[in-house]
Amino acid sequence: MAGVALKFFASSRLVKLRRLVRLATIPSLTFHTTTSPTMGATVEQFEQAKNKLSTLKNDPGNEVKLKIYALFKQATQGPCITPKPGMLDFVNKVKWDAWKSLGSISQDEARQQYCDLIGSLVAAEGGSSAQVAAQLAGSGTTYETLLVTTVDDITTIKLNRPTKKNAITTEMYNEIIAALQQAAKDDSVITVFTGTGDFYCSGNDLSNFTNIPAGGVEAMAKQSGELLRKYVKAYIDFPKPLVAVVNGPAVGISVTVMGLFDLVYATERATFHTPFSQVGQSAEGCSSYTFPKIMGNTKATEMLLFNKKLTAVQACELGLVTEVFPDSSFQSEVWTRLKEYVKLPRNSLVFSKQLIRSLEKEHLHAVNDAEVERLVERWTSDECFNAVMSFFQAKSKL
Repeated sequence: MAGVALKFFASSRLVKLRRLVRLATIPSLTFHTTTSPTMGATVEQFEQAKNKLSTLKNDPGNEVKLKIYALFKQATQGPCITPKPGMLDFVNKVKWDAWKSLGSISQDEARQQYCDLIGSLVAAEGGSSAQVAAQLAGSGTTYETLLVTTVDDITTIKLNRPTKKNAITTEMYNEIIAALQQAAKDDSVITVFTGTGDFYCSGNDLSNFTNIPAGGVEAMAKQSGELLRKYVKAYIDFPKPLVAVVNGPAVGISVTVMGLFDLVYATERATFHTPFSQVGQSAEGCSSYTFPKIMGNTKATEMLLFNKKLTAVQACELGLVTEVFPDSSFQSEVWTRLKEYVKLPRNSLVFSKQLIRSLEKEHLHAVNDAEVERLVERWTSDECFNAVMSFFQAKSKL
């Protein structure tokens, strides 16, 4: 959450920040895979998503419509085994290509991808995204920025702002805390954290920290610090096995808390970046303790102090990532494995994790407190302000 400071610096100094450009619909029939699914949507949820599709007011564009078509065919008929249309049959050929590109993913997985995609489209229109999330979760809790589902004893918390690369807003921080608290009490065996779209998470969404409280920057720094403390605490105290399914690039706070996960599975195209000193800030998410413990002092220093970006393979070699999978089979391999894990005795997993975590839980809370205290100081310092201004001046020239 080190990036929280950037926006209130910019706001208080009347600096204009460029917002992330919304992904434009390409007026062609080229198909790209843009969602990263979870598995296991029920037939009922699939039918609900089909009904939601008919309520969309805006044309989502050819790319998205092709994706919807391909996922529907995969979900209802399985992998594409029909002959390839002729080169001159342009429309059917591109539809065939879209379906064929899904490979061998299961019908269950395709149903879940379909549900997630429709939910994202409804949310993007400013519609009943909370109701969609609640329907998928099968609970009374609603979320505006997350898709929370519980299927086959797996609770999945999915960041759901794909057009913003799943950048985390203040609202999302609070919803993630609530979702973790809910998952800690439900009957699922493990909890999975992942993202919708091509990004796992791009860190903090700077465009959402625009309201400076009456106390000014100092008051906002304290408020942001308390939110960060509470957010990291939710990971430290989480009682069940917690798994990160890293479906794309990860930045900032989404990376630093990975040291608090029990397993981290990543696609080969994922990257891991913590550019804190670039903007005059310091470590967070207990990474000042977990990163040296995991990867050694020198490698942790290179990442946390000198902004080293790691590839998925490098992160795995250093121990931050448990295993890396080919992008083409990432989801199917990971979710097949997770479905095997949930067959293990639930209490045995919980008690074993508690034993492992109990040895350092008190220390993790102390580290979290120290990191927050340092960040609040950083966010109100001239050095941090100057670094932030230099950062945005460099960005504006791109």
